[in-house]
Amino acid sequence: MLVHTNKGFLYSVKNILKNPGKTAREFIDGNRVSHYKPILLAFVLSGISAVISYKFLGMSEIIRQVNAKSGAPEISNSIFAFISSYNSFLMLAMVPFFAIFTWIVFRTWGQNYFEHIVMNAFGLSFYTLTTIIVIYPILFAFRGNVDSFMLIFTGSVFTIPFIFVWFYRGFYADQSIGIIILKVFLILLFVFFVYILLVIIGGVIYAAMKGPEAMKLLQQHK
Repeated sequence: MLVHTNKGFLYSVKNILKNPGKTAREFIDGNRVSHYKPILLAFVLSGISAVISYKFLGMSEIIRQVNAKSGAPEISNSIFAFISSYNSFLMLAMVPFFAIFTWIVFRTWGQNYFEHIVMNAFGLSFYTLTTIIVIYPILFAFRGNVDSFMLIFTGSVFTIPFIFVWFYRGFYADQSIGIIILKVFLILLFVFFVYILLVIIGGVIYAAMKGPEAMKLLQQHK
């Protein structure tokens, strides 16, 4: 596995958990010898998150149950189950777009676009680690109660602003917390619309790949 081929993986994880923003800042400033490559780190952690979500939490099956209760067609069940199980990879795909927004919002604070890609790879890694260590164990404990599971899963979305305020506060330690909160709000507003767009595109692609099977399911629902 990628993890044991480079001891920098555990070193980077440890430092990200201690102070994610400071870790990203030090990497960008040149302290890179002991670190795992940030994009690769985000990819590996996204893979771990996807495995836990699909194999251990049974996210896809729970989403199917919830959608079945609401009377949604089977094709939409499949789409939402896929999105929920592999949400971490969707967020990884968003890193270049997220970097555009952070570069624009923080453009007067000194980093170029490619440094923002690195920065946001660290930010995503921190978010994914938080999800794996904190959110997933709670979801696992409630996996037998679909309603409670979904309440916690939905509520976990509201931790995102706090996670990224903490991250950027560590990265821009010389800036006021108030201006960082404002900028994070603007970034997340932009990202929300892009995420919705990607979900729609992903759903269309998924439906297209299913082809006749998808059309048959939709006709049956009608």
